[in-house]
Amino acid sequence: MQTSDQPILRDIVLVGGGHSHVGVLRMFGMKPWPGVRLTLICTDIHTPYSGMLPGYIAGHYSYDDVHIDLGRLCAFAGARLFKDEVVGIDRANQKVICKNRPPVAYDALSINIGSTPQVQLVPGALENAVPVKPIARFNQRWVNLLDRVKTHAGKTTIAVVGGGAGGVELALAMQFRLRNELSTMGRNPDELEFHLFTADADVLPTHNPGVRARFEKVLNERGVVLHRDAEVVQLDGHTLQTRQGERLHADEIMWVTQAGGAAWLKNTDLELDSRGFINVGPTLQTTRDAKIFAAGDIANLTSTPLEKAGVFAVRMGKPLTKNLHLFVQGADLLEYRPQKTWLALISTGDKYAVASKGSLGFAGAWVWQWKDWIDRRFMAKFSDFPDMDPNAKPTAGNSTPNLALTQEESLQAISAIAMRCGGCGAKVGSTVLSRALGNLKPVDREDVLVGLHAPDDAAIVKVPPGKAMVHTVDFFRAFVDDPYIFGKVAANHALGDVFAMGGEAQSATAVVTVPPGLESKVEELLFQMMSGAVEVLNEAGCALVGGHTGEGRELALGFAINGLVDENLDGVMIKGGMRPGDAILLTKPIGTGTLFAALPQLKTKGRWIDAALESMVKSNRLGAQCLREYGSKACTDLTGFGLLGHLVEMTRPSEVDAELDLSALPLLDGALDMVSAGIVSSLQPANVRLRRAIRNQAEYVNDPRYPLIFDPQTAGGLLATVPGEQAEACVAALKKLGYEHTAIIGRILPQGEAIEPIVLKG
Repeated sequence: MQTSDQPILRDIVLVGGGHSHVGVLRMFGMKPWPGVRLTLICTDIHTPYSGMLPGYIAGHYSYDDVHIDLGRLCAFAGARLFKDEVVGIDRANQKVICKNRPPVAYDALSINIGSTPQVQLVPGALENAVPVKPIARFNQRWVNLLDRVKTHAGKTTIAVVGGGAGGVELALAMQFRLRNELSTMGRNPDELEFHLFTADADVLPTHNPGVRARFEKVLNERGVVLHRDAEVVQLDGHTLQTRQGERLHADEIMWVTQAGGAAWLKNTDLELDSRGFINVGPTLQTTRDAKIFAAGDIANLTSTPLEKAGVFAVRMGKPLTKNLHLFVQGADLLEYRPQKTWLALISTGDKYAVASKGSLGFAGAWVWQWKDWIDRRFMAKFSDFPDMDPNAKPTAGNSTPNLALTQEESLQAISAIAMRCGGCGAKVGSTVLSRALGNLKPVDREDVLVGLHAPDDAAIVKVPPGKAMVHTVDFFRAFVDDPYIFGKVAANHALGDVFAMGGEAQSATAVVTVPPGLESKVEELLFQMMSGAVEVLNEAGCALVGGHTGEGRELALGFAINGLVDENLDGVMIKGGMRPGDAILLTKPIGTGTLFAALPQLKTKGRWIDAALESMVKSNRLGAQCLREYGSKACTDLTGFGLLGHLVEMTRPSEVDAELDLSALPLLDGALDMVSAGIVSSLQPANVRLRRAIRNQAEYVNDPRYPLIFDPQTAGGLLATVPGEQAEACVAALKKLGYEHTAIIGRILPQGEAIEPIVLKG
């Protein structure tokens, strides 16, 4: 992950992880632009390379072979990755509207979201067909279809609608894979029957007659029934009907035709063509808004209409990158000039391919091998990054940004770069702060007498009769580039102590550090981060009542939390409440320390980080309530001391020993891989000193899971004990509440003669 002391002056937002945008990210990572920040908004962590997708379906490639890991790519580029669905654009205020998070501001915006199947245009298709596009979401649909076909008894009829290169490749790849699957299962592969529907007189209508003839021969030899001049106009259940009146019942229907632009684009007032694609000029800027660019299938180049082929999306990456850079510099943009002919390598599913370029065409197994070499070399550009030094210091930011700034922005930039004041001079300006926090709506509580939006110096909170106050505080720097998600994690982490004691969260006071920069960028950062935090606080019924915001080198956030418990301590869970015979439960998987230590080294997979963040934003509130209902008297939330550290903390005041089962530990995906590679958190060495509390540590020091008991956690799960007879029922209840990784990881023993309280088993 690349960082810089250079303040952020311009934001370029990329919507969609298509072939053009991955090129932009890679080139930005190779040579960052001082003062410019890239943000990718995408629904998926992995984006498929369309050229290799048929090979994946045929079984020649693994999932990772054909998918670009956007998490690693963004980490390499120093770009922010926001996982969300875009539903609109507020062009007047230059903000991207997302489905599940606050709007994201941009100075320049680029859209590369591919095409969307217009299945709604054909009655019955939306309910009964499986669309191939958007490609990024195809994998799960394909896996589900594969399972259905394998479990379908007897004959299976599969129809593919669409006679272009995509439809032909898909039909042949599916047939090859499914026949092999049935043969492996001992079933007759001839149980499969394939039909290909094309609205044209021939398949591959944009290719030369020789290429079309080759594929018609292959389809015939493979027993794929070709339906010509057969535009499908209706699906009645699983029965297809063509415009000519032909009808066919199919068990599975794949839809590879009639693609168009996403529905939300219609509300942007951007100029669209008849199919909903965005009209762009030769600079790839949209025809109605120079701040918005589009590339790939979603773009309709008005000067030179192009076929919807992946080669153009790939080739657009370089001119798009150049023009985005020129745009934020205020310079003249360059025209994109697409090639008139291009090479298409179309596979037949069985490691055989046909090459097509203009009037030329040739085929053979060697063509597939050539295609395989080209595809793998292309994918290597997005996975083989230079090793990142985890101890490298951030770049000094001494390059002067050559960006188009207003006079006021230039003054703010100079101020941000210059040495800042200390003390109260380091506070964020009141105007910026009031704008950023003005739209936050903390939950209302009757016991908060003076809160966030009052002009007073401090909050006033009443302690209800019969209640006692629980106080806790947490603070840490950002470890993830998405400020909204970081705000959620930080709030969850801070609330964990209150929930672990069986308390109700009442009020929170925030302490925030933000890097200096343009007022608009500081305001946006604060709003994103505090929006995430307030969502979590509100869900817990905890009112944000105030705080302090100052400038510093790194983004950081913490909270002082007030909670309430019964003044007689009824229902309170404490660390000293363990009893012999209790079962030890853990409600979340561990491994955040090693995963986020590996992230800046580009050693993780994007889906590992995504799964870790999903775990970290999961509140412990309901889990704590459930544990209390099943008789828990001892509980803590896992944080920096790691599993072993917190377990030792609990055994000492409880005057018990504990048996910990390493084989039962729930682990985050990738955690075992990273500790096995020797990648650990900077806090790990301090935690490892507690190994002296393990009675038989020599027996398990080489167990691959052993290092993870020292792994420091952020917003970790609850470590608790419940009576042994209640354990299984409690685990079932916790899983029903959404803590699906909950596990019984050990048991409490009477205190023995040995000094060491922890015994390992595996």
